[in-house]
Amino acid sequence: MAARRKTTPRPNDTIAFQGEFGANSDMACRAAFPYMTTLPCPTFEAAMEAVRRGRAALAMIPVENSIAGRVADLHSLLPHTNLRIVAEHFQRVEHCLVAVPGASLKTVKSVRSHVQALAQCRGFLKKHRLAPSVHADTAGAAREIAGLSDKSVAAIASSLAARIYGLQVLARNIEDADHNTTRMLVFSREPASPDGRTVPCLTAFLFRVKSRPAALYKAMGGFATNGVNITKLESYLSGAAFEQALFYAEVEGHVELRPLKLALEELEFFSDELKMLGTFPAHPFRRKGWEAPTRPGT
Repeated sequence: MAARRKTTPRPNDTIAFQGEFGANSDMACRAAFPYMTTLPCPTFEAAMEAVRRGRAALAMIPVENSIAGRVADLHSLLPHTNLRIVAEHFQRVEHCLVAVPGASLKTVKSVRSHVQALAQCRGFLKKHRLAPSVHADTAGAAREIAGLSDKSVAAIASSLAARIYGLQVLARNIEDADHNTTRMLVFSREPASPDGRTVPCLTAFLFRVKSRPAALYKAMGGFATNGVNITKLESYLSGAAFEQALFYAEVEGHVELRPLKLALEELEFFSDELKMLGTFPAHPFRRKGWEAPTRPGT
């Protein structure tokens, strides 16, 4: 079995993620921060707590998938965290069929993996008449079958998981859609400091408005009048009587540049609560055709 990374590295060189070694989040951490050691955590909350307590410098958390949509767990944590969003990363998800050495597509009868991975590979499973079995985690499924020595059982996991747990890859890129991509956010104790005059940036924040006619329209009007593009806006009902809506938003621009400053001032006037989560560079995945402001105040 391949050697794992050490689990007690130096905190400043560590990035935390939810899952086991070999999970897609582990792959994303290694792709975005190849100089750092990855730290597996059982939950999103535990990964962020590792940063808060100084066990890791960063935490990478998935927020949405191009097929499965929003990863809802994170949004329940955002109102309570003091961490800042400092980066984003887009990870292409490439599912592999992995099994113990000596197995083949002819010997495999059942496949274990996370419910989303199984759903994303439904066509492949149907074509090869493989019975799906739900597991809590893709990498966990790979680790589990590695200890079975059963050629009839396989897992859907990453090529990294296969390498870590001594499995062979029977088939690569078995997902039904070739655009299967997960967007991740990176959290830190300290805010990022990109130059908004030359670097395309995003700014993320939470705000709350009363559940009344035109409340959202008035709160967001300043973004339209100041030419600020809203790239993401999601709502969540909160309060014992569900009388208020909490919104998570991401907009283009640096918080220190005049258009966004004015828009946020107007938002604050019409909202009951505003919590800034961070300004960070836009990932190259989305930068095509997006020009950064050339000077402050433009």
